[in-house]
This record gives sequence, C-alpha cells and structure tokens, in this order.
Amino acid sequence: MKLIKLFRSLTKFELSLWLSSVAVIVLCSALGGVEPISTAASLIGVTSLIFVAKGNVVGQILTVVFSVFYGIISFGFRYYGEMITYLCMTAPMAVLAVFTWLKHPSDAGAHEVEAAKLSKKRAVLMVVLTVIVTAAFWFILGWFNTANLVVSTVSVATSFLASYLTWCRSPYYAIGYAANDIVLIILWTYAAMSDISCLAMTGCFAAFLANDIYGFISWNRRMAAQESARAAKSVRT
Repeated sequence: MKLIKLFRSLTKFELSLWLSSVAVIVLCSALGGVEPISTAASLIGVTSLIFVAKGNVVGQILTVVFSVFYGIISFGFRYYGEMITYLCMTAPMAVLAVFTWLKHPSDAGAHEVEAAKLSKKRAVLMVVLTVIVTAAFWFILGWFNTANLVVSTVSVATSFLASYLTWCRSPYYAIGYAANDIVLIILWTYAAMSDISCLAMTGCFAAFLANDIYGFISWNRRMAAQESARAAKSVRT
C-alpha cells in the first residue's frame, strides 16, 4: 500500500517520464541481451532519480541500493573508478543525505526536503575537495590499470560534485549528475563496442540524463515555492 501511495505522489508528467525511462532500459537490455543485474540496477537507479527529483528521501535510499549494484557491474568491466566512486563515495554520501534530508523537511511535508542555496563557504570547499579527490583518483586508478583512465577520472570528479551538492540540498546537484551521465554514456558506449550487453548501461544513463534535467527544473520550482511560502508566512506574522 505504501508503495502504491508513493507512486501516486508522482504527477502525470513524472509518471510518464518514469515509464518512458523504464521502457528505454528494457529495450536496451533486450537489444543487448538481457543481463539481470544490469537491468535491475538500471530500474532501481531510474526510480531513485524520479523521487530525488521530488525531494523525497526514498530516492536517496534507492541510490544506496543502486550504488551497490553498479559497483559490482563496474568491477566486472575493470571500471575500477566507477566501482570505487559508487561504493566508497556515492553510497556513503547518499546515506549522509538521508539523515540531512530528514533533518530538513519542507513545510510541504516530512517526505519533501527543503531546498537550500549553496553558501560561498561550501562552494569554496566543494572546489577544493573536488580538485583533491580528482587528483588522488587519477593516480589510484592509474595504479589499478583502469580502463579508459581519462574518462573514468572525469566521472569521479562529476560524481563527487553531484554527491556533494545533493548533501547540501542544492538544485545544482542535478547539473553535476547530468554531467556525470554524459561521461558515463561515453564510457559504456566504449564498452558496448566490444560487448553488446553493455548497451543496457548506456540506455540506463541516457534515461538518467533525462531524469536529472527534470530534477534541476523540479528543484528550482520547489525552491521558488518554498521561498514564496516563507515570505508569505513572515508577512502574516
């Protein structure tokens, strides 16, 4: 019943976007030869994104599950950067985001997080940490003889930015993830050239890109609505 209620919270557009994303993933999986773990990971991932776009903490919980699945898949293709990034960075950051989001509900309800503007202090810290993390991973991934080292390193940088901004409750998290989606579409397209089963992951991140673009739009609308509500409340008081 709770699951049905969760999906009923989606607007007609959001439900259509989710169903379209599921269709793309299933089609790519069928064309590439069905890989159960890749298909399952993709479906979990795209479901997490539609709820993250709504500011619902369930999206972050599903992100943790997706990260575990994706880490296993990446290991099989020697994409060690992806494996380490999602298991050691994206998953832990999603866990932190769960607690942060629960502590900052919006007035619209406990299941919707309050969006926040990125402060100058956090923006500077983000840049510094991104440079440090990217440089460190360049050498770590090189030592592991990671496939497509440059693309994998860029993926680490964009993943870290996205995870950090998600923790900060900033609408710009979606821009970070959209950039990461583009990088991963390229990465898995390379893999699909030698192994057609990787087409499922290419389709997965193509669907992710559409959802993250919507996420940016949705979060900006939510932030504007929340600011208007706060302004109206202060006038009344």
